[in-house]
Amino acid sequence: MKSPGMKTLGILLLCAAAVPLVLPGPFYLSIATQVLVYGLFAVSVNLIAGYCGMVSLGHAAFLGIAGYAFALLTTSTGWPLWAAIPAAVALSVAAGALFGLVALRTSGLSFLMITLALGQIVWGIAFRYVDLTNGENGISMPRFQGLLASGTGLYYLCLAVTAGCLALVTILAGSPLGASMQGVRDQPRRMSTLGYDVWRIRYAAYVLSAGIAGVAGVLYMLLFRFISPHTLSLTVSSEAVLMVIAGGLGTTFGPIVGAALVVLLKNVASAYTDRWPTLLGLIFLFIIVVVPEGLLPGVRRLMRTFGSRLATRRGPTPIPATPIKEARP
Repeated sequence: MKSPGMKTLGILLLCAAAVPLVLPGPFYLSIATQVLVYGLFAVSVNLIAGYCGMVSLGHAAFLGIAGYAFALLTTSTGWPLWAAIPAAVALSVAAGALFGLVALRTSGLSFLMITLALGQIVWGIAFRYVDLTNGENGISMPRFQGLLASGTGLYYLCLAVTAGCLALVTILAGSPLGASMQGVRDQPRRMSTLGYDVWRIRYAAYVLSAGIAGVAGVLYMLLFRFISPHTLSLTVSSEAVLMVIAGGLGTTFGPIVGAALVVLLKNVASAYTDRWPTLLGLIFLFIIVVVPEGLLPGVRRLMRTFGSRLATRRGPTPIPATPIKEARP
């Protein structure tokens, strides 16, 4: 039997498949594709922050490593796409495995600062190693051919990949590993006392999160066809954390909701006002005050509260009286 999360994912996938049919033009289709790409990146951050309680401020490094690797392999060495994509993701996973050995020696605020330092090291390499990365000028890629040349085709590709990663996270959340990750998040000492290897659980989640971020980095290059050190910056990592917090920490679809909020404000609201960061700050302030658990779980809570109050005002549902039949003599 399918889990409720998988059923919800299937329904949302069908709704998302109809998005290109109702959008007015290619600009909004590009925004919808950006939501999927940044949403997948936010899903990778949520995997360690929401399920393991480890907030990272250097996760954009894995996005950028995969993006730079994909760009260099396809432009400088002439690798085909089918070979460059898994190689770029594998390099991101290898970086996650290496960084995890350093970052997971600590926890809490120390983990936050170490991930920030590791992310800044990767950013500095991309900025200073001009012979390889072209510095702040970045690397541009030519237009793709075939399916990737169409905005609709690229949208459906990003939708399929994002849905696959969400299905993986949903299955993981319901597995023994997912339960142990949440146990490590809530009671690490008790889990250690029960015999669980807390470090290995966190390490597995961290490496898997780096791999998902690498997949998002490849989709990022397929969409924008340009990468610069800004992609690896603290700003991008911070935005991903804000997406997760806004949508709902530890929820399956919350990061996608948070990504939609941030991307729409950056692309649509910025067309009408230069003060869109102020608007973004006010919206996050509203979320923290009204729905501190995030938009997705907050809306569910408000709907349940409203429904219970409405039922209380209406009073209990009267039970229809059943006519009593007279006994025959």
